[in-house]
Amino acid sequence: MIKIGVLVSGRGSNLESILASIEAGAIKGAEVAVVISDRPGVKALGVARAHAVEALTLEARGLTREDYGLKLSRLLRRHGVAQGHGLVLLAGFMRVLSANFVKQYDGRIINIHPSLLPSFPGLEAQRQALGYGAKVSGCTVHFVVADLDAGPIIAQKAVPVLEEDDEESLSARILKQEHRLYPEAVKLFVQGRLRIEGRRVVVSK
Repeated sequence: MIKIGVLVSGRGSNLESILASIEAGAIKGAEVAVVISDRPGVKALGVARAHAVEALTLEARGLTREDYGLKLSRLLRRHGVAQGHGLVLLAGFMRVLSANFVKQYDGRIINIHPSLLPSFPGLEAQRQALGYGAKVSGCTVHFVVADLDAGPIIAQKAVPVLEEDDEESLSARILKQEHRLYPEAVKLFVQGRLRIEGRRVVVSK
């Protein structure tokens, strides 16, 4: 059984999709052991508790990035999300993880980003796409490395950018695809079907 720790900062809609997939049996051999937010009172914590998952807050105020990573790894280990065995999922987590933390969980941290990486990394990806006049956007599930939104890509889903789109409408359509794509990527990881070869992620049959 793979223990999963989910890091959140907001609404928790991707967390909800992952929990629902596990509960429905679509993802077998894994359980979400803990949900950790860097912000108190966010909706994602309520989502976790509604699914009987322990929900904790670890605020970053007064901590260096390195110190925050150390405290975060201790919390994860305490809940069975160990280096070399567990899986860490970023679901709207708005902090950049320390290089040491990423190294500890090398190949075991996954993130979802609302663009077709490597296009439009960082914040406000949907606004970036609209501002650039992109005709296609989408979402990307990728392994996390020390550089922002630069890890090997696991899966992507394209979403057309419509002439009438604004940031809100484009974000909503991308989010629907995120809710489908992220659980599928987690399922592949849990099944042991993902292998990183340099910049590429190979998916075995």
